[in-house]
Amino acid sequence: MFYEASVMGLLRTILIILLIYFGFKILARLFAPILLRFVSKKAEEKFGQQFGGYQSQQKAEPKRKEGETVIDKMPEQNKKSNDGVGEYIDYEEIE
Repeated sequence: MFYEASVMGLLRTILIILLIYFGFKILARLFAPILLRFVSKKAEEKFGQQFGGYQSQQKAEPKRKEGETVIDKMPEQNKKSNDGVGEYIDYEEIE
């Protein structure tokens, strides 16, 4: 069986394609903000679950004034000098 292409069939097909395209565009413009809000909320919840321990530790620390210097760990004082390395010579640039 052979079918003949008609002008009306072609116009109808183009019209259906255009209606689907513009309908999708309008629906996407309406539902995109809702979808993005939902996705961002889910990402925020997941991020909060992964890094929730860090935030709770940070809240437990007392608040400090801006610019205040705090030393959490003192450096070790028992450093030994290695005298067997050699002699120290100052560097001088020669022109």
